[in-house]
Parts: sequence; C-alpha cells; structure tokens
Amino acid sequence: MKRLFSILAITGMMVFGTANATTIANTTTAVTTVASMTQEEAAAEELGFHQELKKRFIEGGAGFMGIVLLCLILGLAIAIERIIFLNLSTTNTKKLTQDVEDALSSGGVEAAKEVCRNTKGPIASIYYQGLDRTDEGIEAAEKAVVAYGGVQMGQLEKNVSWISLFIALAPMLGFMGTVIGMIQAFDKIEAAGDMQPSLVAGGIKVALLTTVFGLVVAIILQIFYNYIIAKIDSIVNNMEDASITLMDLLIRNKK
Repeated sequence: MKRLFSILAITGMMVFGTANATTIANTTTAVTTVASMTQEEAAAEELGFHQELKKRFIEGGAGFMGIVLLCLILGLAIAIERIIFLNLSTTNTKKLTQDVEDALSSGGVEAAKEVCRNTKGPIASIYYQGLDRTDEGIEAAEKAVVAYGGVQMGQLEKNVSWISLFIALAPMLGFMGTVIGMIQAFDKIEAAGDMQPSLVAGGIKVALLTTVFGLVVAIILQIFYNYIIAKIDSIVNNMEDASITLMDLLIRNKK
C-alpha cells in the first residue's frame, strides 16, 4: 500500500508538473502572440500616420498647400542658420574680460587688442573697437563701443523678420484656401440646386485642411522664433554689461 501511495503521489506530481508546464508554455505563447500583435499594430499605426499625413496634404491641393510647405521650408532654413550663428556668437564674457584686464596690466592696449582679435563673437569685436579708440580719449572709446554695438545687434537680428513674416503668412494662406474652398462648395450647391451633404462635405473637408496645415506651420516656426529672440536678448544683455565693464577697465588703466 505504501508503495502504491508512493507511485500515485509521484504520478500526481508528474501530472501536476506537466499541467503546470503546459499552462506556462501556453501562457508564454499567448503573451508572445499578444506582444507580436501589439508591435505589429504599433507599426501599422505609425505607418498609417505618415500615410494619413501624406494623404491629407495631397487632398489639400497643390496650390495653397505647396505655398504653405514653402513657408515652412524657408522659415526653418532661416531659423537654423540664425541658431547656428547665435551659438557661434556666444562668448564667455567673464573669461574674455579677465583676459583683457590681464593683457592691459601686463602688455598695455596692444596686448588687449590682440586678445580681442583672437576671440570670436560680437563682444570681442566691441572690445576691440573701444580699445582702438583709447588714444582719442574715454569719450571717443565709449562712442565707438555704442556705435559698433548697434552694428553687432543688427547682425544678430538679421533675417529674423522673415521668420515672423512666415509665421503670419502660413495661417493666412490656410484661411484663404479655406474661404476659396467654401466658395467652391457653395458653387456646387448652386449648380446642383439641392443641399446634399455628400455634395459639399468633401469640398469643405479639403478647404479646412489648408487651415490646419497653415496653423501647424505657424506653431512650429513660432517655437523657433521665440528661441531665437531669447538668444538675441541674452547676447545683447551680455554686450551691454561688457561695454560698461570695458569703460571701467579703461578708466582704471588711465589712472
């Protein structure tokens, strides 16, 4: 009897283990299948988004949608060029001021001018112009710094107005496309002599697409525009602080 119970116990454990193994295997297979289906659905959704975007763009019409796309391309090109230029124009003001002060103390004005020549950025250029007029007096140096600061500010703000133009132009073109599309939809109603939703729904949908894409372009360019304006303000503030510091250095050097 004991041996029988032992065999039954072993058999039960084996069956139970097999059942568990089968259950685990089935569960693993199910999870794998679900994961594969989820990945395939995600890939299909991602692919569907791009296809939907392309489809909607084509439905909007080549006329206005092409102009809106051109606004986006030109605006992004100018924005990227400005961002690169502003990043290259950023200078470590504290380090430059310290180097100029050390050069003035050790080698005089010519040594300080050499430091400015070897440093890129508008602040170094302003320093150079101020140091170049020190022989004419502090007032002449200050006038040179102020005048050249205005020149550098103009270079920083170059072509930025075009970005603001494209920001305003893109949604306006979208609205114009919508209005023209609505007029065409009403022309179809007038020609048919009957108000059928299926007759005008397609035209109204296409008309609204131009507005959507115009607003999207304006939002994208507005983000870049705000970043560029903030960067310019930061550089201009550093230029003003550096100009005041340079005047103090020149006055102390004269003494």
